[in-house]
Amino acid sequence: MVFKQLLGALGVGGPSVDTVLDGGAVPPGGTLSGRVQLRGGGTAVDIEHLALELVARVEAEHEEGESEGFVAFVRFTVGGGFRLGEEEHRSVPFSVTLPWETPVTELYGQPLGIVLGVRTELAVAGARDKGDLDPLAVRPLPVQEAILEALGQLGFGFTSADLEYGRIGGTGQQLPFYQEIELSPAPQYAHAVSEIEVTFLAGAGGLEVVLEADKRGGGFSGGHDALTRFTVGHQDVHGRDWNTEVDGWIRQLVEHRSAYGSQAAYGHGDPYGHADAYGHGGHGDHHDDGHRSGPGIGTAVAAGAAGLAVGVVGGMVAAEVLDEIGDFFEGDEDEG
Repeated sequence: MVFKQLLGALGVGGPSVDTVLDGGAVPPGGTLSGRVQLRGGGTAVDIEHLALELVARVEAEHEEGESEGFVAFVRFTVGGGFRLGEEEHRSVPFSVTLPWETPVTELYGQPLGIVLGVRTELAVAGARDKGDLDPLAVRPLPVQEAILEALGQLGFGFTSADLEYGRIGGTGQQLPFYQEIELSPAPQYAHAVSEIEVTFLAGAGGLEVVLEADKRGGGFSGGHDALTRFTVGHQDVHGRDWNTEVDGWIRQLVEHRSAYGSQAAYGHGDPYGHADAYGHGGHGDHHDDGHRSGPGIGTAVAAGAAGLAVGVVGGMVAAEVLDEIGDFFEGDEDEG
């Protein structure tokens, strides 16, 4: 009997776990709910705890070049302290709140190439099993969607999205990484910028919007980056002319950087989205580690009358993203 209990603790004939998430994408700061389904093995065991970890695929730059890895960015204990009988079936419901800075994985129901997952940890008799993984879908907050919609209507096109390890100086960033949504320039700005990057840093009180322009060389400050920051409240999503406001943000980014060059001061916006200073003193001040983002997964998005409409590269983007998520989950499960 002792040997049988030992095998169970090592995962041989031990309990199995399956986490089922409630359907539909969840917004940042929203409630993620579901249930952890347990099935007892060949002997009764004491479940010390059940925990959920949210993990993200993140890019990082270092002296040797770029690399990718998975970062666990929040952990929830959702159960434990009970005995699971032999062959017993038990369902443990949970309801947890996503961090406000949780990256957005989809826009208008289409994947952006961001890989997030929920990993389930089961602790039995001092042994931990991280064998269950599930993809996590996150939709934009209403104010995030309004800003992206305005960018699409202004003529910007979605290029890619990725997660970058590091911090954006001067912001209230909480997670160890941030999301960059990369856009091709609208025709009226194509002469000045080659790319616009948008980062959303949401919090309970509102949203920081960081805009970065990767500029063309020549007269526009030799190709250096420019950056501005604005803040808006969640309640501001209605009753504002977002096209005009976002266009004003882009114009101020371009005009200020053009006038003051790479030594301009970093700008901080007020709670109503009107910044008191613009520009940035170089990309290294923007990201504490001074790195640039990679090209991401290469998703193509066309700007249409309805805003940023997600397209398909070679007709395979959605399938490739799902395959990549599956490969990660299987590989991580094998390692566990």
